[in-house]
Amino acid sequence: MNSKRYLIVLALLVIAGAWGWWARDRGEDNAATSAQTKVAPGVLTASQISRLGIKTAVAIETDATSLGSVPAIVTLPPEARVAVTAPFTGSVIRLYVVVGQAVRRGQPLAVLRSREPLQYGAELARAQARLGLAQASAARTGQLAREGIVAGARADEAQASLRQAQVDVSENNRVLAQSGAGANGEIVLRAPITGRLALINVQTGGPVDGMTAPFVVENDASFMLDLQLPERMANSVFPGMQVEVPVPGGAPIIGSVVSVGSSIDPATRSVLAKARIGAAPMLVSGKSVMAVLKGKSQIPGTTVPAAAVTRIGDKDMVFVKTRTGFVKRVVTVSGRIGEQVLISGGIKPGEHVATSGISELKVILSEG
Repeated sequence: MNSKRYLIVLALLVIAGAWGWWARDRGEDNAATSAQTKVAPGVLTASQISRLGIKTAVAIETDATSLGSVPAIVTLPPEARVAVTAPFTGSVIRLYVVVGQAVRRGQPLAVLRSREPLQYGAELARAQARLGLAQASAARTGQLAREGIVAGARADEAQASLRQAQVDVSENNRVLAQSGAGANGEIVLRAPITGRLALINVQTGGPVDGMTAPFVVENDASFMLDLQLPERMANSVFPGMQVEVPVPGGAPIIGSVVSVGSSIDPATRSVLAKARIGAAPMLVSGKSVMAVLKGKSQIPGTTVPAAAVTRIGDKDMVFVKTRTGFVKRVVTVSGRIGEQVLISGGIKPGEHVATSGISELKVILSEG
């Protein structure tokens, strides 16, 4: 009985030992497998990058730096406004346009009727008659002077009268030609440039005189900016400096400073500067915009989209793409240029930085 119990206990000990050995061996195998499959922080496959929605942009080398954004008012250049004047006093018998309408050069704007062209026409006819008489008189007197019948002074007087008649005819022809008046005294006023009607000072049936402009046409092919420079920037802005007006979802509108004021406005503590800038659908005379002033940096840097730069602790960082995934990189931000951030250190031109999925990369690289 005792030997039988002994054999049972021995068998149980053998089974327990075998189970312990198997469990230990299996645990070591699992640990080894886990160690082999553990991935370093930041290592991502192409499919993982796609699933996380991570997009990248290329860091671009630049030597421009942003001095800052300043408020500005869109205005028209001084040469963009052209007045349409009437050559004679009269009244409007027909009006073709309205304020704000786009017009092309040479397009009729209105028809006037005036008595003055009729008077000039009558004077031209009289001048032409006098010219014919003066020509005949000068020819006859010259012949008599050459034959010695009359004094040479008489021939000179006839030539002077001829020249006077020629001037009268020429002047009346010039006035009528420039006015564009017809034989019935009607004058067509036309647009001198292509643009938009900014002002109409007449109405059908109303009078027109030579002292006021019936129409003003604006050429909106280019604009100017009235920049309000804060006092701290007064000595940093100069003619020729580049100006940009950011456009949401598009390329900025680029221009340049043409003048900088020499005095500070005591009320606003700002200096007025003017810049020329190209045309764009979003620009309208009188509109308020923010303009970015750009200068040359002594130390070339790189620009990346503003979305690529994130703050971790007290440092600015970007996530740089590598062959196996992403690494975080501390960078030195020196300014902004529109929607771009200027970086003076920490990244090289040509490197790819993440512009989306930043929160996910922060978690993935938190152990790196």
